[in-house]
Order: sequence, then C-alpha cells, then structure tokens
Amino acid sequence: MNSAHAAVASERATGIAACLLAATAWGTTGTAATFAPDVSAVAIGSAAMGLGGLMQALFALRGFRACLPDLGRNWILLFLGAVSVAIYPLAFYAAMRFAGVTVGTVIAIGSAPLFSALIENRIEGSRLTPRWAIGAGIGITGMALLSVSDGGQVSAAPNMALGVGLGLVAAATYALYSWTARRLMRRGVRSRVAMGATFGLGGLFLMPVLFATGGAFLASATNFAVGAYMAIVPMFLGYIAYGIALARIPTRQATTITLFEPVVAAMLAVLVVEERLSSTGWLGAGLIVACLFWMELPKPRR
Repeated sequence: MNSAHAAVASERATGIAACLLAATAWGTTGTAATFAPDVSAVAIGSAAMGLGGLMQALFALRGFRACLPDLGRNWILLFLGAVSVAIYPLAFYAAMRFAGVTVGTVIAIGSAPLFSALIENRIEGSRLTPRWAIGAGIGITGMALLSVSDGGQVSAAPNMALGVGLGLVAAATYALYSWTARRLMRRGVRSRVAMGATFGLGGLFLMPVLFATGGAFLASATNFAVGAYMAIVPMFLGYIAYGIALARIPTRQATTITLFEPVVAAMLAVLVVEERLSSTGWLGAGLIVACLFWMELPKPRR
C-alpha cells in the first residue's frame, strides 16, 4: 500500500514539475513578441501555435497508427480541441498587444482555471466546492484590480477593454483544449498522440492565417528568430511538458498551476520591456498568485 501511495505521489510530483516547466516557457512569449513589433499579433499567434503544433504532430507520428481507432471514435473531442487551439493564440497575442504583456497574460491564464472548473462541472458533473468558490473569488478580484490599475492605463495600453475581452476568449479556449486533450488520454489515447493530434490539426487550421500574415517574419533576422523561438521553445517543448502534466494531474489542477506563467511574464515585462504597474495592479497580480497557493495547498485532515 505504501509503495502504491509513493507511486501516485511520484506521478503527481512529476506532473506538477512538468506543468511549472511549461508555465515558465510560456511566460517568455509576451516579452519575446515585443522584439518583433512590426509583426502583427495574428501572425505571431499563427506562427507560434501553428508551427509548434505541426512539430508536435511530427513528434507523435509513430504512435498515430496504433491510436487511429481511438481518435476516430473521439473525433468530436479532437475537432473541438483543434478549433480551440487555433483560436487561442490569435486571442492571446492580440490581448497582449491591446492590454500590455502583463495584463493580457494574467487575464488569459489567470481566468483559465475558472473556465476549467466550469467545464468539468457542466460536462462531467464535478462538484464546485466552497474552497473552489473562495479561490475563484480571490482570482477574479485580482484580475479586476489588475485590469483597472491606473484607471485602465498600463504602459499606455492601446485598448484595455478589448484586451481584457480577448484575454477571456483565450482563457476559455485554453481551458477547453486542455480538457479535450486530457479526455482523449482518459479514453485510451497516449499522451503524446493526444497532444500531437490536437495541436497538429489546430496547426493546420492556422496555416492559411500564417501564409496570409506571416510575410513580416522574413523582413529581418530578428523577426525570423522571434518566430522560430516561439514555435520551438514555448509552443513545442512547452506543450510537450504540458502533455506530460495532463497525463498525471487533473485539468483543473494543471490550469491552476499554470498561473505561474503570469508571474514569469510580469517579471520579464517589468525587467525587459519596462512596463509599469501601479500598486493596485501589483495587488491584483498578488491576489492571482494567492489564488494559486489557495487552490494547491493540501486540504486539512478532519
């Protein structure tokens, strides 16, 4: 019995570590995108997730044949996840352009656990506990404070309201493709194949967008380097780590742990991009981090 508990604890620890690694990689994307200011948010998003998704599909290619029957039986989940993958980066990078790196990232990632919990509640019937409700309240309060800091002006954000709205769209699609990928895994599809199929198909959906808008990546070596970095590090390697996490911990827990991403993004935005937040904004960011700790602290034994 002790060995079984140890194995479960080890799997959970591996999942949490992989999730933190993914969140750290993703936290660099907003700052990296600022080095290619003449590349549109749509082009950045389609290149990052589109090319990264196709690389994930190639990485999982050997396992596709064995899992084709399972993928065929769950084609609705696969299609829904792929559409969410295609929408997510377009909304996410546009949110950062309109609301700033810090606010855009915090809204998109900070509200994802709320959407994950609601998806699991409505579809799987999982119970929304008082603990979750308190954590959700803390997180929502933090996002509200962050969004209205300095009267809605964070580093001269072009359109805070639109940025926040797009951030919520990104959060919903992020939660949805995380849930569909884990659902595929629970129905017998290998972790690597579930992620490769979901992101590969989503990447194919993004290719027309990249061809239409991605010419700016060829305008300079810096733009090309930004596109290559985004596709390889956060989107390919980061999502491989996230797939490892989803195979070991619940979606709600995984999306909550990735609240570490806005912390990384905020630190890089302040240190590299020289964004500035008011004390209200920092309080909001702190509450979102507090939400992470509240959700993940062990429950007291009765």
